[in-house]
Amino acid sequence: MKKLRWQILVVVLALAAIAVLLIGQQPALVIPGVEPAPIQPSEGGVYTEALVGSLVRLNPLLDFYNSADRSVDRLLYSALLKFDDRGQPYGDLAETWGISQNGEVYNFSIRQNAVWHDWQPVTSSDVQFTIDLMKDENIPVPPDLREFWSQIDVVTLDDKTLQFRLPEPFAPFLDYLTFGVLPEHLLGGIPSDQLVNAPFNLNPVGSGPFKFQRMIVENGQVTGVELEAFQDYYNKPPFFNQAVFRYFPDDQSALAAYQQEEVLGLGQVTQSLLPAALRDDGLGLYTGRIPRLGLVYLNLQDSALPFFQDVNLRRALLMGLNRQKIIDRQLGSQALIANGPILQDTWAYYDGIEQIPFDPERANEIIKEAGYSVPSEGGSVRVKEGVRFEFELLFPDQAPYHEIAQSIKDDWSQLGVGVVLKPVPAGEMVSSYLGPGNYQAALAELNLGRTPDPDPYPFWHQSQINGGQNYSKWDDRQASEFLEQARIKVDPSERLNRYQNFQIRFTNQMPALPLYNLVWSFGVDKQVQGVRSGPVFDPSDRFSTITDWFLVATRGGEQTANTPTAP
Repeated sequence: MKKLRWQILVVVLALAAIAVLLIGQQPALVIPGVEPAPIQPSEGGVYTEALVGSLVRLNPLLDFYNSADRSVDRLLYSALLKFDDRGQPYGDLAETWGISQNGEVYNFSIRQNAVWHDWQPVTSSDVQFTIDLMKDENIPVPPDLREFWSQIDVVTLDDKTLQFRLPEPFAPFLDYLTFGVLPEHLLGGIPSDQLVNAPFNLNPVGSGPFKFQRMIVENGQVTGVELEAFQDYYNKPPFFNQAVFRYFPDDQSALAAYQQEEVLGLGQVTQSLLPAALRDDGLGLYTGRIPRLGLVYLNLQDSALPFFQDVNLRRALLMGLNRQKIIDRQLGSQALIANGPILQDTWAYYDGIEQIPFDPERANEIIKEAGYSVPSEGGSVRVKEGVRFEFELLFPDQAPYHEIAQSIKDDWSQLGVGVVLKPVPAGEMVSSYLGPGNYQAALAELNLGRTPDPDPYPFWHQSQINGGQNYSKWDDRQASEFLEQARIKVDPSERLNRYQNFQIRFTNQMPALPLYNLVWSFGVDKQVQGVRSGPVFDPSDRFSTITDWFLVATRGGEQTANTPTAP
């Protein structure tokens, strides 16, 4: 299990949304000396949202590669556990759970009142059935996820209790229990090779806060999905009577639908929508960090690059980068400066970590102190004992990475550092360059999405240098020990301590240069109240508090909000 983690290093094709949180509220009438009555949410109204994309299958095991499906599935299906915006687990279907002292056995108790949308009880067998499907070669789940579950023994103790037995302690295990559970009583008789095209995927039955009502079909095409609040939901039922999703081919048509009052929400506010969204006084914008880290990898074991083996010079390179300029100019201010490998504002992040500022003057001094000087015979690249402070920087051959790479080159040229830019096909970055170590430096993005536990082990542990994802080839025993212990400790406070120590060590050694964390934004009309957002680990996490959202409210017994109906 030491190499298991199905997230991989990817280069994204589009950037997420804005870097500031704008939340609008309707003003209330204030009478001097009179305390206004509190607003009380009430049932009623329809929430409608524009999704860019199309419906494929409403099945949580088949939505890994379709964000639009995942958004709908988030409301239809339940999981054993979910995570809050700090990355802390809380029970969804699971009422209670316990972990053995050795960290190898997990017991879960399912809520007694949890039922499917056809009112059959949710049982332990449903969970085991879903996991068995994830192990099945006929189900298109990520291969590493299938490999992970193939090593876990699942034991059904009774209808509402089950046990997981791990081959060794693995503290991030809870992250893997956020999969949507499927009903065995409806799907158990279908051969796995037929499940992908089963009618169930277009007429789903889940156990979440909303149940499937109907497809919206226009001119023979599915243009939307209509969901209905499930009043027998085991947790707090939603205030909305319905949730309706409409599909659009692009973000501009989605925005047009909002402006024409066809929808109340936008599943994503992209960089191209941002100017218009900011001008619309009726649209509330919500944003949060997503676990996509932009960074520059340095090949620390390339003997032809001795300057990369000097920690002071690595830190000087970061100090010489104007990261805020990159964020503002190349990323449209839709990112935040990254201070390390763990997502800020989550439970594992250490807010006392050193924050390295943009300081080119000090960076120049450090490089001079290391013995690199501009040659007297001319030239702009510093030299030490015949070694030029110069290297090749790979980057994905697509926007905006050309611009980001050029900005990095320009900043480092001011330090007397020579950079040769080399664009490579995005799809070959890992397989042809980072994986086999055929590079000197590389601009890339690390995607840690969909799992709140940071688990940096696969990316920075010594054992992952050859054949793993430690692409910088950082061979640091102290950091590796912190990562090993954080993986096996059951006590959250002990894990937090190890992760804090790891972050301190990472910043002190700077094996790669963290640049930015992308952010994700979505828009909801201000008449919808109760909306909030923090860091998101998947775009569908915007619905983590959907049962708190409301359109209808009362103040002093009088209705104070609009009650739109379904289109």
